[in-house]
Amino acid sequence: MASSGRPGAGMAHASRGDRGDNGDGWADVDTARRDSLTDVPGGVRLQKVLAAAGVGSRRACEVLIGQGRVEVDGEVVRRYGARVDPRSQVIRVDGRRIPAREDLIYVALNKPAGVLTTMSDSRGRPTMADFLGNISERLFHAGRLDYDTEGLMLLMNDGDLAHRLTHPRFGVPKTYLADVAGPVPKDLGRQLITGIELDDGVASADRFRVVERAGSRALVEVTLHEGRKHIVKRMLAAAGHPVSRLVRTQIGPVTLGSLRSGMTRQLSTEEVGDLYSAVGL
Repeated sequence: MASSGRPGAGMAHASRGDRGDNGDGWADVDTARRDSLTDVPGGVRLQKVLAAAGVGSRRACEVLIGQGRVEVDGEVVRRYGARVDPRSQVIRVDGRRIPAREDLIYVALNKPAGVLTTMSDSRGRPTMADFLGNISERLFHAGRLDYDTEGLMLLMNDGDLAHRLTHPRFGVPKTYLADVAGPVPKDLGRQLITGIELDDGVASADRFRVVERAGSRALVEVTLHEGRKHIVKRMLAAAGHPVSRLVRTQIGPVTLGSLRSGMTRQLSTEEVGDLYSAVGL
């Protein structure tokens, strides 16, 4: 499995001159007493939790705590020795929630065409499990892709986040590149955004643009938060432009980027935090 290493490494940066309230990284005693968070019996020191989540070194995390940039359950905590429970408490740095539990896994996969979005298949067809190496955890996926559709899939053992990323109520946008039959009329975007009548109701896109025109073909980008089966293909076909190839390039704030087909990478701490924000966690 290809991986980018520990998620979020290098997130915290601070020079000696801005470390803490007294310039050396250690908050003044009065500052350290400002929070009233109750220590969790047997809990883990806050700076250790932050470092394990990939925020930065323990020393850099102490700097963040001293600067008042860390919250636990909505309260700013300035004590380096504060003991917390990363399994039950919500911890944020600069307002962004961090994946504090060390057992959580967040993976991006560039799914090739001809792969099922399941972990096994009785007929022996390729599945996502073939690309996940030695990960044995049960992983949820944030939105299926058709057998012949390529691109970004997010896999995680965080069921709550996966559910929210998938459920249309939370309105997380997904972006696709589609190779379609051309020529593409100037009003195709307006048609898609206004709404296309399908056999199960009207479907509409959030954004549309033509990326490239090449003779009788065109490459278009469609963004929408619909979750119905084959929705992009059905919308474009109904508008008179059947799709020959479809690639998902983005889910919420996470992009496919340069991740090669069939490869995986761990999401960074920043990306996971942005996903939390996107669904209100």
